[in-house]
Amino acid sequence: MRLKDIITNSIKRLPILTKSVMMLVAAALIPLMFPRGGHGIHYDYAVGGIWRAGDLVAPYDFVIQKTQSETEQEIAEIKSKSILYYHYDKSAHARAVQRLDEVTRRHHVANRRQLRKTVDSIYLTGYLEIPDSMPDFESHRLILLDGNIGSERNMAQYITPLDIRDTLLRDSILVPDIAYDANRTQLELDSRLSQLGSSTQMVQQGELIISQGERVTLEQAQIIGSLERENDKHFQADYNPVGRYFGLFGLCIISFMALFFFLQNTRHPLLEDDRKVLFVLVLILLMSAVTAAVVHTNPDWVLVVPLCIVPVMMRVFFDMRVALYVQIATIIILASVVPNSYEFIFYQLIAGMMSIVMVRNLESRSKFFFVCLVIFATYSLIYTFGVLSQESTFRSITFDRYIVFFLNALLTLLAYPLIYLFEKIFGLTTSLTLMELSSTNTPALRELSRNAPGTFQHSIQVSNISEDLINEIGGNALLAKVGALYHDIGKVRAPLFFTENQNSGFNPHDELDYRESASIIIRHVTDGLDLARKYHLPNEVQQFIRTHHGTTYTGYFYTKYKEAHPGETIDTNDFRYNGPTPFSRETAVVMIVDSVEAACRSMKEHDKDSIDKKVDQIIDDKIGNNQFRNCNLTFGDIDRIRKILKSKMMSIYHARIAYPVTK
Repeated sequence: MRLKDIITNSIKRLPILTKSVMMLVAAALIPLMFPRGGHGIHYDYAVGGIWRAGDLVAPYDFVIQKTQSETEQEIAEIKSKSILYYHYDKSAHARAVQRLDEVTRRHHVANRRQLRKTVDSIYLTGYLEIPDSMPDFESHRLILLDGNIGSERNMAQYITPLDIRDTLLRDSILVPDIAYDANRTQLELDSRLSQLGSSTQMVQQGELIISQGERVTLEQAQIIGSLERENDKHFQADYNPVGRYFGLFGLCIISFMALFFFLQNTRHPLLEDDRKVLFVLVLILLMSAVTAAVVHTNPDWVLVVPLCIVPVMMRVFFDMRVALYVQIATIIILASVVPNSYEFIFYQLIAGMMSIVMVRNLESRSKFFFVCLVIFATYSLIYTFGVLSQESTFRSITFDRYIVFFLNALLTLLAYPLIYLFEKIFGLTTSLTLMELSSTNTPALRELSRNAPGTFQHSIQVSNISEDLINEIGGNALLAKVGALYHDIGKVRAPLFFTENQNSGFNPHDELDYRESASIIIRHVTDGLDLARKYHLPNEVQQFIRTHHGTTYTGYFYTKYKEAHPGETIDTNDFRYNGPTPFSRETAVVMIVDSVEAACRSMKEHDKDSIDKKVDQIIDDKIGNNQFRNCNLTFGDIDRIRKILKSKMMSIYHARIAYPVTK
């Protein structure tokens, strides 16, 4: 193969190579976002539910771990029966007598002698301290220490603060001589808690845990949970971060390849624009980063992530097919790194499908709130009926999950500012922008209405007819409507050179050469593009300005010039529009309607035969000049356009009855 052929083939493959590099970079970044660890095999089950997987057999020996509630119950039981240690305080009686002297001297207590007898009798029996942290102290055993030797005592043989009714005596005088030893008691409790085991029994390798179709009992759920924890230990022991990275990288590549082949086989225009491909990949990366952040923080809250933003934005910018396939690719990528993969896929797939359907005609802000309401309802219903199918009762429903779903739906509203942001960054156009541009109160259309009122009325007429035609043959009717509104804004620069704006009978073309007149007429396309850039009109709208005349001639001036210069070789480029020709059914329809409406407006007779003949002539002329070779209009579409246009023109320009004038 020659070097020239190699270079040519390489240039042809550059767009595919560019997209491949972008996908490889995205696939390489996603695994880096998520935690490096992972977990072993986990199972989908619920207590009381049906075990839908095959028979579960123990793959190796493992112990059954106690549940958290069992462990907490055992701890509570040990604490409730813990031993309370005390020691004898020999100085307590003397200190109590000293405090008695101080109290009676300060308050002039008359019955000091009687109080002294009471104090002496209390210490003769023994005054027991009650620990503040143990209101149920009577259920505990009491050990009285004498050095390192302890003897068990009965609490009933001592006097406690609960037995003393005299508050002055209890609060200001008495000091416990049977004093509570908190340190020794805590040491004893810690020793008993440390002996508490975490397992109950052993499961042998090959032992049947549960059979398919069997209802999961609490005991079996405990065994399965222990097996999952053991699986996690085995996984961590054999964990290889490099292998895991390339595994996730491969899954991302497969997902992107499936999406690429789908778009390629359906010949979707998205693949023709690198900006749009980059937009899709950036959105997937953004949602992956948010999901990774939640997984890092708390994996149980992964359903808070508003993944429905992906199908909503895809549907706003593209069509249902792209929205669905991008959503599926995103879910498949993320399901491998989030807990409860099956549950995650089910929730996100159903909610995404519902949001795609609801965003079909997203032409107002209120529709966003309706979409979010549908997403919340979808999540809630899936969870409610899922619990019912597993548990057969609503008792296991936790209302915290509904809060998660509400936050998810609320965060989906972020799609609205994200749509605007992505529009500006990637230069794309949505139906929301088109709705704003369809208002005749925009600066560009106000200038057109003020300086070229005839052209403004013509544009409105073309806009309405084009919208109706696209609704009939299929396509983006809103885009056709907006494109038709702006297709002639270039006439603002020289309005009087166009017949629809000539009201005084003066025609400036009478003073110009035919070639000069043709140049001015042709220039309204480039002037229109200048104004479109000035008013920041989207590229999709600018295409209507470029293509509404295609590569046709300024017929009138071209014919007049030939008549005035017989036999002269004419440079046809002086009378031909620069194009390009229409590349979509929307731009093709606007081209047809623009020519037909202008021609019918200038006709003197508007009978049915004349209009039919004019419509056929214009459309056949466009076909003969290969104006539709780059668009996807079929002959069936053109036939329907003919019929509808004839009917429309007849309705607009039919002869009206002359009403009699009464004196």
